[in-house]
Amino acid sequence: MFHLSHRSYLLAALSSLAISSAGAAQAADGDTVVATWFSDWGTAKYSEPFDHLDFVNPDAPKGGRVVQGTVGDFDSFNPYSTLSGTPAALSSIGYERLMASNGASSSPRVADEFQSSSYCFLCETIEYPESQDWVIFHLRQDVTFSDGTPMTAEDVAFTHNKFIAEGTLSWRAGVSQMIEKVEVLDPYTVKFTFNPDAPRKGLIGQAGATTVMSKAWFEKTGAKLDEKRVDVSPGTGEYVLADYDMGKWVEYKRNPDYWGDTHPLMLGRGNVDTVRIEYFGDSTSEFESFKSGETTYRAENSSLTWATGYDFPAIENGFVVKETLPSGTMRGPVGFLFNLRQDKFQDKRVREAIGLMYNFTWTNGVLQYGLFSQREAFWNAPGYQAEGLPTGKELEVLERVRDHLPEEIFTEEPRMPHTSGERLMDRGNLRKALGLMAEAGWTPGDDGKLRNAAGETLKVEILHYLASWDRIINPYVENLLALGVDVTYNRVDPNEYQARSQSFDYDIIYSGYVSSFEEDTDFSQKYSCEDRNDIFNPAGYCSEAIDEIGDILLEAKSFEDMQSTLRAADRILRDEYFIVLAHMNDTAWVSYYDMYEHPPVDQLPPLGSGVLDTWWVNADKAETLKAAGAIK
Repeated sequence: MFHLSHRSYLLAALSSLAISSAGAAQAADGDTVVATWFSDWGTAKYSEPFDHLDFVNPDAPKGGRVVQGTVGDFDSFNPYSTLSGTPAALSSIGYERLMASNGASSSPRVADEFQSSSYCFLCETIEYPESQDWVIFHLRQDVTFSDGTPMTAEDVAFTHNKFIAEGTLSWRAGVSQMIEKVEVLDPYTVKFTFNPDAPRKGLIGQAGATTVMSKAWFEKTGAKLDEKRVDVSPGTGEYVLADYDMGKWVEYKRNPDYWGDTHPLMLGRGNVDTVRIEYFGDSTSEFESFKSGETTYRAENSSLTWATGYDFPAIENGFVVKETLPSGTMRGPVGFLFNLRQDKFQDKRVREAIGLMYNFTWTNGVLQYGLFSQREAFWNAPGYQAEGLPTGKELEVLERVRDHLPEEIFTEEPRMPHTSGERLMDRGNLRKALGLMAEAGWTPGDDGKLRNAAGETLKVEILHYLASWDRIINPYVENLLALGVDVTYNRVDPNEYQARSQSFDYDIIYSGYVSSFEEDTDFSQKYSCEDRNDIFNPAGYCSEAIDEIGDILLEAKSFEDMQSTLRAADRILRDEYFIVLAHMNDTAWVSYYDMYEHPPVDQLPPLGSGVLDTWWVNADKAETLKAAGAIK
């Protein structure tokens, strides 16, 4: 950071500085700060000018293609409509945001920084007062959409207002509370003014996360964000839609005129010329396509396949590489999730009893080849996960919401997943579950089924869409039947599953919440009572204590304060027991035909090391594989 006494001198200096280097030259004149980066914590990994990100090979060649498989189908290319149509995979690949960060949906993503920082990408600099009442983006003047038209401030303001009018209800509600208005000051300058009552933490980052689309295209076509459609609006991104067969495959190609090829945030990235996604009816046929060379890269998510399926000729011939890569991504709370909108799940003892019938030890050992560990927390990472009795800042946070909490939160260690024996049915857990059910008013009838005082059975449906999950869910169903739950397992097609899950038409699904290394306003969007019917709150969770902690989180003055507040939230959320936490993988399993190369393993970023980001194609190896008939 450097300081200058006159803002005019600063802007003159910045105009001669290679701002495209994304160096965070930062200056203050009175209450005004001009910078190329922003962090709520005042520091950033790439705070000095740089040539490229640490995790890339800046000399990686461009060219070649990657073909991936997926299960399901699609009927739309609009990724922003959640209630109409099923968007094609990677349908947002052509759009970029004003600033780059480590967020899961950011483009481009800074995947080696745990602490959130935002770096100018479509902008050259940002300008804001110390009060952070507003932020001005001074845009780059070399950014073009894929149709060749320039991106201007009009496009930024239009896109923001478009999302406010037609985006998802939860996004509209959340962002409307933060951003009061967006103004075009000149063709390449746009100002975001924040609501006076909105907490300042996260606001500039939210403005920087604005996706930019073409105003002219939308006005010409009349297209909406909340509709299923095939037409694709121009984006500023490196890839564009090339071709497709609706519901069967889709192909994207690198834009040869992409404006950002040499930008330091993009150098060494997006190296593959063509990206093709093939759709299949089930995971078996999808894997067979990989074995035959129809698809060429695979991110494996089945322990059964990983442990037993890689014995086909392409492996034996050395054509396919099977690799376990490090992965430092945050593991959030995922498992068998209760829909708390259902009256039958209001009693926590019922939820606990149902959870006791899931045997992780047996499932992992017998069905998953011991390849997984069990999730324990809502933030499965050191410094975030509650441990022991609460102390320090975590205790201070809990004391502030003590009136809404049971005493055991303060006197007992945080809830851990139950332990189970090596046999599918753990008799001790069955007895505990029956006791909990009895306390909650459910006792076995003559037929063995649990019934309440009105004689009704406890009807529960587990909903899923992948056949490969039958082997995991069916044993759990078997244990629940033994308990006396009137349970059914319903596997539906992906489209029905999407429709039902988005409309909260389910009892139990295998799902969860996305957790981040840094939480701010998105924490409340996931867990607040106000957002109980938000798609980001699949359980429909609501708690006065967590509502208040969401506000406390925004008061954090340091990264450590934020972590302490999350530990308090973790302790409360685990005690509520609305997810039966299941398995997690601390690594990434990938397999690919031996023509893809990536930076050294110790250079790969902890937050993402995928083939579409930093990998490249070795053209000579690709030709060898084609000549051998290994790939199509």
